[in-house]
Amino acid sequence: MAQTMQFDLVSPERALASLQAIAVQIPGADGDLTAMPDHAPTITTLRPGLLTVESNEGTQSYAVTGGFADINAEGTSVLAEKAIPASEMTADDMDALIAVAKDAVSTASEDNVDVAAKNLADIEALRTALNI
Repeated sequence: MAQTMQFDLVSPERALASLQAIAVQIPGADGDLTAMPDHAPTITTLRPGLLTVESNEGTQSYAVTGGFADINAEGTSVLAEKAIPASEMTADDMDALIAVAKDAVSTASEDNVDVAAKNLADIEALRTALNI
């Protein structure tokens, strides 16, 4: 049996996961990272993407749109702006996320248009990763 750590995923709507994980693949704002037991303490912001949790019971994936991850030797906690199990994500959900992101690009100030465009690109990449 592989070494495990506590993993918790919550969003404003609900708690999505609380389990013993072997590894958690996180879409960090500065790049993807994998949290494992005894990981060095790290706090990172999330970008829209696919968060994947590997446990002794199997692998679970969640679509996240942003938030924070707190990683330490004992476990990983993810506070997501929005998180949906990948198996529950629909084309309508993706259309709504893309519409909001496109609106943010069109209304962004000159200083923030690049950030909004990057967010839109990440959400479109999430749609591709989910094959929706």
